[in-house]
Amino acid sequence: MAAANTAAAGAAGATPAPAAPAAPVQVPRGQVDLVDFIDWTGVECLNQDSSHSIVNALKQILREDEGLYLASDSDEQLLIYIPFMQVVKLHSALFKGPEEDGPKTVKLFSNKEHMGFSNVNDYPPSDTLDLSTDHLVENKPATLKYVKFQNVRSLTIFIEDNQSGSDVTKIHKIALYGTTVDTTNMKDLKKIEEH
Repeated sequence: MAAANTAAAGAAGATPAPAAPAAPVQVPRGQVDLVDFIDWTGVECLNQDSSHSIVNALKQILREDEGLYLASDSDEQLLIYIPFMQVVKLHSALFKGPEEDGPKTVKLFSNKEHMGFSNVNDYPPSDTLDLSTDHLVENKPATLKYVKFQNVRSLTIFIEDNQSGSDVTKIHKIALYGTTVDTTNMKDLKKIEEH
C-alpha cells in the first residue's frame, strides 16, 4: 500500500521522477569494444571542424559526453581513417548522433589506405549502412557483413550524407565492436634442431 501511495504522490507531481538514463550499449555477444586497439597516432579525419574533432566521437571518455561531438566543416561529408595496432575482426559499428544532423549513408572500407574525397567513389565499399534516426538515438550497433571484415588492419569510414541534408553532420559517438585476431610473431619462434 505504501508503494501505491508513493506512486500516487509521484503522479500528482509532488516529486518529479528522475530522467531515465540512456540505454546501455548492447554489445554483441562475444565481441569487445575495439577502442583499446586503435593506433591513435594514425587516426585522421578529413573535413572535420577543428573545434569538433574526431577524438570527441572516438575516444572512450569523450564520446560519452553528450556536449562533445565530431562535426563536418565545409559540407556534410566526413572521411575517417582508423588504423589498428593489430589485426581485428570487425563485427558491428555504432554511430550515435542528433536525429536531424546525424549520419545517414555510411560506407566502410576495410584496409584501404590513402583515400580522399576525390577517389572514395573509385572503390566499392566493404559494406554500406543506411542509418535511420532510430540507429542514432538507440545504443544498438549495426551488424556488418562479417565476412568482409575478417583481417582488418585499418578502417576507412565515409560519411556520405546526413539525415536532413543539412551542411553539417554531427556524430556524438563512434564505437567499433569485434575481436582481435591471434597472430604468431615469427620472431618468437625458436628453431628446432635436428638430432
